[in-house]
Amino acid sequence: MTTDTPLLDLLRQTVGAPHVLTEGDLTAYEQDWRRRVRGRALAVVRPGSTAEVAAVVRACAAHGVAIVPQSGNTGLSVGSVPDDSGTQLLLNLGRLDRVRAIDRANLTLTAEAGCVLQRLQAAAQDAGLLYPLSLGSEGSCMLGGNLGANAGGTQVLRYGNTRELCLGLEVVTAQGEVWDGLSGLRKDNTGYDLRDLFIGSEGTLGIITAATMKLYPRPAATLTAWAAVPSLAAALELLGLAQRHLGAGLTGFEVMGQFALGLVDRHLPQLRVPLWRDTPWCVLLENADQESQAHARARFEPLLEAALDAGCVSDAVVAESIAQARALWHIRESIPLAQAEEGLNIKHDIAVPVSRVPDFVAETEALLARQIPGVRLVVFGHLGDGNLHFNVQAPEGGDAAQFLRQQEERVNLLVFDAVARHQGSISAEHGIGSLKAALLPRYKSPVALTLMRAIKQALDPQGLMNPGRVLARDR
Repeated sequence: MTTDTPLLDLLRQTVGAPHVLTEGDLTAYEQDWRRRVRGRALAVVRPGSTAEVAAVVRACAAHGVAIVPQSGNTGLSVGSVPDDSGTQLLLNLGRLDRVRAIDRANLTLTAEAGCVLQRLQAAAQDAGLLYPLSLGSEGSCMLGGNLGANAGGTQVLRYGNTRELCLGLEVVTAQGEVWDGLSGLRKDNTGYDLRDLFIGSEGTLGIITAATMKLYPRPAATLTAWAAVPSLAAALELLGLAQRHLGAGLTGFEVMGQFALGLVDRHLPQLRVPLWRDTPWCVLLENADQESQAHARARFEPLLEAALDAGCVSDAVVAESIAQARALWHIRESIPLAQAEEGLNIKHDIAVPVSRVPDFVAETEALLARQIPGVRLVVFGHLGDGNLHFNVQAPEGGDAAQFLRQQEERVNLLVFDAVARHQGSISAEHGIGSLKAALLPRYKSPVALTLMRAIKQALDPQGLMNPGRVLARDR
C-alpha cells in the first residue's frame, strides 16, 4: 500500500501522523460488522475535531479522492467500509466523542458524531433526563451512524426514529465547508429543512460531525410484560388494546416468532426464554409511567385482563423488578446473536403498514416454503411501527455459505417484491448502503430517484461522498 504521497503527507500534517493509518491490521475499519465484505482503504484517517474533518475533506476534494465516512461500523448494509480498490479514504469519526452541552430547560443534548449511544444515554441519565434511542448495538454504535442511517430501535413507537429525535446538525459539506445548524429550536420555518437532507443519507451528501438531540423527562416507573399470543392477528389486537389502555405510555411493542426464540433457547439457554414452546408468537411490551409504580400497575393489569378475556393473549409474565425487565429485553436483543450462532443467514429489514403485517408474513412464508423447501424463517421486530426483521436461514443441516451464494439474490427478490405488493419499504432502519443500492430502482419510483440524484449532484458534484452507497454508480 502506498504510504508516501502528497495527499497523505498533507493529511498527516492536518490530523497528526499517528491518526493516518496505512499499515498494520486495519480489519476493524475495513471489514463490515457482518464480515461479508473486506475492503482496502487508501488510508484510515481519524480527525479529532470538526475543523480537522473539514480540512481532510478539502484536501480530498482537491485531489479527487473519494471519502467513506465511518463512526461505529456497526451497520448491516455495508455502507461504511471502503471498496477493494485501495483508492478510497476511510474517515473514521471515533475521536469526535465529546458531549458538548446538555440544556436541561430546553431538554436537549449536543454531542459529536463519535459519541457511543450508551454514553449519550448515560449523560442524559446523569442529568436526570432520558435519551430514548435504544438499539441492540448501543454499546458500540455512534451518533453519527445513528443519524446517517436514521436508526430506529425499540422505542420508535413512542419517540420516533433518530430523525424525530434530532433538532439540529453540524455538517461538513462535500466542499469542506462547515454548516453550523446546531439549533435546539422546535420551530424554525426559515426555508428548506437541510437537516432532513443529511439524516438518513448515509454519508453520501456530507459528513455529520455533531447534532443536537431531544431529551425527555425520565419516567417514574416502567413495567415490562412478556405475552404469548396465538397469531399475528392476535398480536395486532393486543397492540390496539395496549394503545387504548396506555396511550403515550406504551413505549415498546416487540413481536418474536417461535423459531427465533427457539434459537435463543438453543444457543443461549442461560437466558431462560419464557412461554415460547407452546405458542407461535410472543410479544414484549413496555409501559412507561410518569406518576408511580402503583399507577403503572393499575393501568397495566386491566390491559392484560382485557387481552386474556379477548383471547388475544394465552399467557403472560410481568417483570417484578428492573432486573427481570432487563432479562426479558436481553432475550429479545439476543435473537441476532443466536441467529449468527446458527449460521449465515439472509437478513431483511423491512416495513409494511402495521395493519398488513399478518397478511405479509403469511403470504411470504408460504411463498418461500414453496420455492425453497425446508427454509427456516427468523421473524421478529418492532410490530408497533410495522418494522420486521424477516430473516431467512438455510434448511436444517444445509451448507449455510452455499445457501447464501445460491439463494440470496432470489430470496431478496421474493421478499422485496412481497414488501412492494403490501406497500412497504425494503429498508426500515438499516439503510441502503451498498447491499441494496442496485435494487433501489426496482422499488423506488423514477420520480423519487430523479429527485435524489439531483440532490446528490447539487451537494456533491464531484461524487466523492461515499460513492456507490444508496444510489448505485452510473454504469
